[in-house]
Formats: sequence, structure tokens, C-alpha cells
Amino acid sequence: MEKSQIIDNHTATKTDAHVTSEPEEKRQRAEEEKKEEAVPTVTMQDCLDSWADPHAVDDVRWSHLNNNSATAMVETRFANFPRYMIIQLQRYELGPDWTPKKLEVMVGVPEEIDLSALRCKGPQDGEDIVVSSSSSDEEMTSTNDTTPPPATGRMDEESLAQLMDMGFGMNGCIRALRAVGGSNVELAMNWIFEHNNDADFNDPLPDDNMAAANAADGKNTSSMVNEEMVSSLVENLGCFTADQVRAALLECGGAADRAADWLFSHMDDLETAIATLNSQKVAASGQGKDGSNKYSLEDGEGKYRLVGLVSHIGKNTTSGHYVAHLKHHNDKKWVIFNDEKVAWSETPPIPHAYLYLFQRIDSIGSPNPSY
Repeated sequence: MEKSQIIDNHTATKTDAHVTSEPEEKRQRAEEEKKEEAVPTVTMQDCLDSWADPHAVDDVRWSHLNNNSATAMVETRFANFPRYMIIQLQRYELGPDWTPKKLEVMVGVPEEIDLSALRCKGPQDGEDIVVSSSSSDEEMTSTNDTTPPPATGRMDEESLAQLMDMGFGMNGCIRALRAVGGSNVELAMNWIFEHNNDADFNDPLPDDNMAAANAADGKNTSSMVNEEMVSSLVENLGCFTADQVRAALLECGGAADRAADWLFSHMDDLETAIATLNSQKVAASGQGKDGSNKYSLEDGEGKYRLVGLVSHIGKNTTSGHYVAHLKHHNDKKWVIFNDEKVAWSETPPIPHAYLYLFQRIDSIGSPNPSY
């Protein structure tokens, strides 16, 4: 009896020891695998050097060489150093199955970087500026331009509407109809299929009579719309003026159906919406109403300080979460912005971010007077 009890106790002890050691073995295996998959580290300077390295571009056609092709060297430099600069790291690549993969790489980012050496200094010794010949450019334009001559007759409005209903832009449809005489939808479709990849397919088409009238009135001819389309919408919609329809067509790229939707969706305060569009276009162009430059490019010393970053929490691009960190300008502490949650961050993931926000050091504490 005693012998049997001893054997049973011994067996139980061995079993308990086996159960206890199994998690420890798993932990050791996990640590060994983690050591084998060590995350590589590069520096921000390595990334900047790679970005700025000159690289060759083959088969570039040169006008001063009778349009013959030759190899060109491309070198990227800064024309000015803005107040803020965002650096994006390419942390994603396409895998063998053409799905994006996240690159697990740590990047050593210093608190301050100096980009002064990357300022553009113009032509260097032994370099000559290639002056494009205007006569050669005009000759190439006349040879390659697929723009048909201005229409001499009235364009069929119904044919234009049929082509636009198929999903093509207004300018391309006008080009097609002008090329085939103004009304034949089938021939116009064939022309579109042959020329829809042309670089100027959707460029605005000047109208001689309209351009002359606008030039006499001092209007900008670069943003013209089809006046026949304007008249048609004014007549069919019945509750909008020509100026309102014209503004809607400009905003919607000339698409009549989209312009009608835009007008009806802004009926409550249409004049304010149109005024907002006009002010946005002036601001986007960087010009005042007199055509002068409204803003000048800010410049300064090429030394920057890290003040913010955006990072991705997750193993791949199809899952996870994005968070932002900003450095408080007074406390010099990092603050994390995670949706509606905002808190101090003791250890911001600087080596793992994919967007870095830098501020030019000489602009810290001195707002731009143009703002």
C-alpha cells in the first residue's frame, strides 16, 4: 500500500512539473523568434540622402537636339524653405500578391535637422541652361495638337447631351463634335475612343467670338463655359439666372447634371455660395483681383525642429488605427491625439511614424505677418 502511494505521488509530481514548464518553453521560443526578427534601423539623414541623390532618366527628348532622345540627370533641391515642412516616409510597399505591406523599420529622427545643403543654387560650373526654342515648340504643338478648329456652325445641343450622359467631360465632347461636324454622335464617339487619352482632351476649348467679347469686357477667358449650355439650363431650370448657372458650371467642370444638382442644393443661400467659390478661386490662384501676387513664398534658414508626427498602430494597412502627436510649445512635452482622447505622452513613437512635421527654427515665436 505504501509503495503504491509513493508511485502515485511521484507520477503526480512529474505531471505537475511538465504542466508548469510548458508556458516557459513557449515564452523562450517567442523570445528567440523575436530576436531572429530584429527590426532594422535607418537614420533620417539616410532617407534624405536617398531622396536627394541624382538619378538618370532615359529617353528624354530635347528640343535643342532636334527632338532627339538622350539621358537626363534629375536632381531635387529646395527653392525655398517654408515655415513648416512635412516629411513622409514610404513605410508601405506592394507585396508579391500586389497587396500593400507595412515595412517594419525604425527610423532614427533627431530633434533638429539641417537641410541647408539641399538648397537649390542654380546652374553649376559646366552646366548650361537649355533654352527652349519657341519656333520648335510652336511646330511641335501644331503637329501634335489634336484640338480641332473652332466650329463655324451651331453645335447640336442634343448630341452634346448624349455624349455627356455617357460619362465624358464637356470639353472632350465638344472637341469630338467639332471634329466630326457638330451633330453625328456615332462619329463623335469613334473620335473620343481614339483621342480620350490625349493630354489636351479635357482642356478648355477657346471660342473666337466668346474670347473676343470677354477680352473686351476684361474678363478672364481661361475659365469660360459653354454659353449654349448656360442658356439651355436657364431655360430648362427656370429659376436661376445666367450668372448663377455659369458659376455652377465652372464649379462642376462643365457637367450640366452636376451643375443643376449644385444649384438646387445651394438654393437657400445661393449668392453666398457663389461668393465663397469666387473667393476660394482667388485664394487658390495666389493672386489678387488686379492679377498681382497675393502671397509671397516665405523663406529662411534651412534648420528645422520636430514638432509633430502621425503614426499607425497595427500590423498591416487593412487594420489598425492612426494617432497624432504634437509637441506643446510651452511645456515642451508631447501630447497624443487619439480621436476624442487627448493626453500627455511620455514616449511618443518617433521611430515608427510615417509623417513628421517640422518647423523652421528661425520662425518659432514669430508669426508670419501675411497670415
